[in-house]
Amino acid sequence: FNSSLRFDCRMYREDIEGSMAHAAMLGEKKIISSEDAALIIKTLGEILSDIDEGKLVIDEGEDIHMFNEAELTRRIGDVGKRLHTARSRNDQVALDIRLYLRKECDAIVDMLKELLVVLTNKAETYCATIMPGYTHLQRAQPITFGHHLMAYAAMLLRDETKCFAFLAGHEPFA
Repeated sequence: FNSSLRFDCRMYREDIEGSMAHAAMLGEKKIISSEDAALIIKTLGEILSDIDEGKLVIDEGEDIHMFNEAELTRRIGDVGKRLHTARSRNDQVALDIRLYLRKECDAIVDMLKELLVVLTNKAETYCATIMPGYTHLQRAQPITFGHHLMAYAAMLLRDETKCFAFLAGHEPFA
């Protein structure tokens, strides 16, 4: 009932990479020893490799953060518990989601670019094919099917711009 692991296990990479960066900061700021930071980072890298290679299956815990923390602590003991120094669970979740969305937006933008190429090629093919234009669900002036397709291309370009603005930290959807 309380487990989100089956949903957020797809963010294992982002959670581990964010935790590695956090451990590096803790060591640099001398909040934990540089030896502990190095051990945490090394072990998180090993956990990431084991998950990527299928040697470690994400199957227990309330969420991906608890899974990674439990595995880290299982491997290196109490040193692993120092990873949560100066970081709340909310900070961790916010970072994981932002990193995951950045990756997913990049993949979506790549697919949008492919679709835009197809649309513009089809628009060129049908640049002389006449069809009725529409306004407010009523027929309007004649247009070409190519023009109609380019309207969709313009909408997709707008969405791509909003996606990039989101990744840059702006609020385009407000």
